[in-house]
Amino acid sequence: MTADHRTLPPSVVIATRESQLALWQARHVQQLLQARGHAVSLLGMTTRGDQILDRALSQVGGKGLFIKELEVALEEGRADIAVHSLKDVPMELPPGFALACVLRREDPRDAFVSPRYGALEQLPQGAVVGTSSLRRQVLLHALRPDLVIEPLRGNVNTRLRKLDEGRYAAIVLAAAGLKRLGLGQRIRAYFDPTQMLPAAGQGAMAIEVRADRRDLLDALAPLADQTTWLTVAAERAVSRAMGGSCSMPLAAHGTWNNGQTLRLSAAWGDLEGRSPLVRAQEDAQVTSLREADALGLRVAAQLQASGARAEPHA
Repeated sequence: MTADHRTLPPSVVIATRESQLALWQARHVQQLLQARGHAVSLLGMTTRGDQILDRALSQVGGKGLFIKELEVALEEGRADIAVHSLKDVPMELPPGFALACVLRREDPRDAFVSPRYGALEQLPQGAVVGTSSLRRQVLLHALRPDLVIEPLRGNVNTRLRKLDEGRYAAIVLAAAGLKRLGLGQRIRAYFDPTQMLPAAGQGAMAIEVRADRRDLLDALAPLADQTTWLTVAAERAVSRAMGGSCSMPLAAHGTWNNGQTLRLSAAWGDLEGRSPLVRAQEDAQVTSLREADALGLRVAAQLQASGARAEPHA
């Protein structure tokens, strides 16, 4: 019997949102743990982020709305772990919680989805594009200032339904979510990450636990993909240094060169259009989370030196 079998509780309970994508992610982790011999069940929950669909997240409390109820379940002992899309996880976790691991990343790119048009450049002048992401809004406007950007909330299937009803000429979604749900055929084109820079952590999944659960921290360690973890740590460090939340139009994305050097790119936009899009980039050898954080801090400093405005930390 391996060490993680001895330290895990008899049955691991995963807290998860009940959206189709969240359940896919939770079941994926369930299967990984079951393959290692663990008994695993799911605790489905509805979060405030799922319930509030008529307002932008930046107006109602940010991405933490998607995980608060799951953290309460961890705190009360009703669940052992919570599975998240990493881009939904606030840059600072509440005291008493920790990320046990980050899994191998799916495609981090944004996807162009449209029933009529094959790519962004094919959209007619003044076409309506759906997204509630402030990051996507400023990057889309940088590519096509003529477009009309309209808000779009809800789970993946809800967004696709609204598109199919004709409310939008196109919408922008994360490629990872579409692929995980078997909806890759809906993708008409992938945005080049150099133009449409992804969000920090996009395409990555993380497992959250109570910080005092050493048994879980040890047992979940084998599920971690260290390359992904280093990459997203650098991306999230940019956002953390900028005071980043869903109310900030900020992108950060890392790519590896020969598995040795991490290139970290970031972009900041001004929603009011008073400032041009600000970009920053740096290459560095990264072999530890500390070095990843340091790279992110340097790139954030470059952004600010070029005119990006950081938010005050709460």
